[in-house]
Amino acid sequence: MLIGRDGTDEGALERRLAVRDAHIALGDTLVTEGKMLFGTALLDENDRMIGSMLVLDYPSRAELDQWLAVEPYAVSGVWEDITVTPVRVGPSFVGLHK
Repeated sequence: MLIGRDGTDEGALERRLAVRDAHIALGDTLVTEGKMLFGTALLDENDRMIGSMLVLDYPSRAELDQWLAVEPYAVSGVWEDITVTPVRVGPSFVGLHK
């Protein structure tokens, strides 16, 4: 699971919106390939996007890092803090993305 927190400066939302279409297009490709199982924007109390949470399925951290090297939010300074935590998809959800 990846949590990417956006910057908090005045230009943070504009940076996100500038590359959002490219982020979503790459995400659609990853969904088709079975590498992204779920994704959502993190919101503040005013429903403003302040980050992302993604459930990803990569066989290794090295392969995930290869994706991060081209992920628009990662390379364009949208995500200023990225945390990756290993998780296991629960049995109720296994097979939903096959």
